[in-house]
Amino acid sequence: MFKKILIANRGEIAVRIIRACRELGVRCVAVYSTADSRSLHAQIADETVCIGPPATKDSYLNMNAIIQAALNTGAEAIHPGFGFLSENAEFARLCEKNGITFIGPSYKSIEMLGDKAAAKATMKAAGVSVIPGSDGAVSSYEEAAAIAEKAGYPVLVKASAGGGGRGIRRVDSPDQLEEQMTAARQEAKNFFGDAAVYIEKFLINPHHVEIQIMADKQGNYIYLGERDCSMQRRNQKVLEECPSPIVSEELRKRMGEAAVTAAKQCGYYNAGTIEFLVDENRDFYFMEMNTRIQVEHPITEEVTGYDLVKAQIEVAAGLPLSVSQENIRLRGHAIECRINAENPELDFRPSPGTITALYMPGGPGIRIDGAVYQGYTITPYYDSMISKLIAHGSDRDDAVNKMKWALAEFIVEGVDTNIDFQLELIRHPDFKNGNYDIGFLGRYMDEHKKQGKVK
Repeated sequence: MFKKILIANRGEIAVRIIRACRELGVRCVAVYSTADSRSLHAQIADETVCIGPPATKDSYLNMNAIIQAALNTGAEAIHPGFGFLSENAEFARLCEKNGITFIGPSYKSIEMLGDKAAAKATMKAAGVSVIPGSDGAVSSYEEAAAIAEKAGYPVLVKASAGGGGRGIRRVDSPDQLEEQMTAARQEAKNFFGDAAVYIEKFLINPHHVEIQIMADKQGNYIYLGERDCSMQRRNQKVLEECPSPIVSEELRKRMGEAAVTAAKQCGYYNAGTIEFLVDENRDFYFMEMNTRIQVEHPITEEVTGYDLVKAQIEVAAGLPLSVSQENIRLRGHAIECRINAENPELDFRPSPGTITALYMPGGPGIRIDGAVYQGYTITPYYDSMISKLIAHGSDRDDAVNKMKWALAEFIVEGVDTNIDFQLELIRHPDFKNGNYDIGFLGRYMDEHKKQGKVK
């Protein structure tokens, strides 16, 4: 086991990793920007290193500064968390070059799967169903038009290096294609430094279901059930649940085995998530693979009892998986609500500021992964997440009821939040009945706009 790990991230995921390190008896180094000097992760780590000013390119994306911090503090490994450098093959390669273990897959796997178009080709080679569209990045408008015509409109233009809902444009007819391709390429260039895009058939109102996998360096693989992430706006997740209300035991097994097959095809190890779209016929199609821990990993931990972050560290240290597939059992149901400093009535406008009062709920089955405290200032430089609220119950109804009360008890003053909005969603009859898909929240917001509830 490592003696010291550097955490190349911030906020609640940095705190989560610090806690896992403590349980494993590993010392941890936190890096922080000048804007995060009072952040919780910078206060509770064993050692801290300031790596630059607030701008992410000068701090949390500054590879050289992070590598140097690891070398200076004697950290043997780096955990990248999610976002920032977590899926950056160049950073993983740089770690290896400097004799530092990257807590994640190999840079070769990241290269293979990080480019969404290349990942799709890899899945096809593994025999995993993929959404109709281009086999890779399209080189011209003419090529895109031919592929879109064959797949059938509507289609999506998607950034090959994309993520987080960026670089995606829906095209409903041929006359929109060129304009939307240009817009997607420009956004992809701005956010990812890569303007490549590919074409994908748009499945109308499917479910977004992802399979969590874990693999060690000895060639052992497991899948840990699924998470339903269909409640999303602008391709960004709002709440997630595990297991999915639409997935049967038989479908779970088929999707899990397909995910493991895909991971084996890439020689993958460590934590990974393979995302699928599931249509009304319960046919599933590969969408993308995230080569890192997910924001929503706690609901899988609650339902399986398996600590994914500790497992990440153990696998990176060369240890074999502590469980096999037959040991994985789903117990009850879990829901995660992302609590953000934003104003849903003003089109979810971020609400930076100082938290003047804070009460977070508790009780049986309630878990909070967060990094804020009373007096903490949410800056405009990073995402607006306050915390993740997780409810675990004996079944779905029990989890829903616990989440209702937890949201009702959650108090944050000083900034706007989406707590009341989340409570509305949890109380909605269609959510209660599991009758929702990835188009639900868009329709819901359109209705609110018509009623004047959203500006």
